[in-house]
Amino acid sequence: MLYPELFKQLEAVRWNMDTDIPWDRFDAARLSDEQAHTVKMNAITEWAALPATEMFLRDNRDDSDFSAFMSVWFFEEQKHSLVLMEYLRRFRPDLVPTEDELHAVRFEFDPAPPLETLMLHFCGEVRLNHWYRRAAEWHTEPVIKAIYETLARDEARHGGAYLRYMKRALARFGDEARAAFVKVGVLMASARRTAQALHPTNLHVNEKLFPRDTVQSRLPDPQWLERWLDRQIQFDAAWEGKVVERILHNLGLLMERSFASVQELNRFRKEISARLAAAPALQPV
Repeated sequence: MLYPELFKQLEAVRWNMDTDIPWDRFDAARLSDEQAHTVKMNAITEWAALPATEMFLRDNRDDSDFSAFMSVWFFEEQKHSLVLMEYLRRFRPDLVPTEDELHAVRFEFDPAPPLETLMLHFCGEVRLNHWYRRAAEWHTEPVIKAIYETLARDEARHGGAYLRYMKRALARFGDEARAAFVKVGVLMASARRTAQALHPTNLHVNEKLFPRDTVQSRLPDPQWLERWLDRQIQFDAAWEGKVVERILHNLGLLMERSFASVQELNRFRKEISARLAAAPALQPV
């Protein structure tokens, strides 16, 4: 089981909201209304770890190890929402999300293949790590800069934990896991070709609720994410390239081969698909 080891690793580096956040360095003159508004939207978005955890537990009923790990992931992700709300409570109480605004992003996700969902959330952690690193650079107020740097490190660790479960899945399921991971990898590494940001909180997850079936669509400001990425933190092609590089690098480690581009990854996806399609013909009659 991976959960006991991952628990110890994450426990050893867990930060304390009271003592590890430099609250006394707050500089009101360096926090704009625009920046404070983005903190509120991020706080609500992080609250969506709640429905994501409910989805993971439902779709992984046969995997107690991974389901137990959700206790750590869920705690730390909800802590992200809490520290952002604590920042607002201290310094911009008029922007603290209401309970109704938080509850709006708790809705049921349609069932999905667990292996594909695992890869999707691995990529989501990689992307969020880079988004938060860029947000820390964009913000000018010292305390919120430190908070985003702290959250970015957490997201990187979460990505590493998901990677451990992906490696375990390869040992258990072989080409089935390879096909699932590479399929989602091609999608998530192709964000520059899409009109919207490719992250779990911006993907449609409940057919009956369409089009209000993404986390972002249920925020008080549904257009916030694109504006934050494009005009505020300016998550440009260079930053997107860093995300793609990390996805390709880690898939290369998992698959024990290198991928220099999404095109190479897609060719490998076709190889695996062909191998899976041919597999039944190789079975004895």
